[in-house]
Amino acid sequence: MYLEVKNLSVYYDTAVVLNDVSLYVNKGEFAAMVGPNGAGKSTCLKAMAGLIQWQIDTLKGTRLGKITLKGSVKFNGEELISLPAHEIAKRGLILCPERGKPFREMTVIENLKAGAVLNQKNMRENIEKCFRLFPILEKRKDQVSGTLSGGEITMLAIARSLMADLKLLLIDEPSVGLAPKVKADLFDRIKSVNEMGITILLVEQDVSFAFDLSERNYVISRGKLVAEGTSKELMADELMRKTYLGM
Repeated sequence: MYLEVKNLSVYYDTAVVLNDVSLYVNKGEFAAMVGPNGAGKSTCLKAMAGLIQWQIDTLKGTRLGKITLKGSVKFNGEELISLPAHEIAKRGLILCPERGKPFREMTVIENLKAGAVLNQKNMRENIEKCFRLFPILEKRKDQVSGTLSGGEITMLAIARSLMADLKLLLIDEPSVGLAPKVKADLFDRIKSVNEMGITILLVEQDVSFAFDLSERNYVISRGKLVAEGTSKELMADELMRKTYLGM
């Protein structure tokens, strides 16, 4: 297994945000994690990417109370749970956060170059690859990223991830606040990233879009993994659709 998560738990003080979650993603696969808002999906991605450990090391609990991280995250056979986020990124596991979070005062091209800090030798080729995948970014290359639309910001965030030596992309809620037409175009681009050989784990509240893209899915509710299966299998379960998928 390319990505293997076992018994992953996250606590903020006594609040259980993630409770004993285990999952896996195969190399080259497109997997999705769905569930209601506040279920723990984003926390799960942050734990995989080293950002929960960063909170423990940096915040010292001052803002979120005592933070506890337990379990195992293995990528390509290596244990990541105690590694800092930048070391995890060096290994090719990169998180694209909700709403992208670009450097707002920098232009599109400057943001892309910033994403190449871990992989500068192929910078020009990777920029051209990003522009082929997201033509709108080439048109906006000299535009300050803080003036981009929501869909363009998300595209920039994914493109910036591609500038590194990307192997596994964790994408957190890319469609938040987007119009249906923009959302459909964005998801076509994300599918193209997977077709380039990049493994993807997508967190998404829009179940229909996620299930159209993914090969396998995990359903999380109240911090617990409650179901796993293909889109067809999960949609065939009426109780699952009504209780956890809101359909």
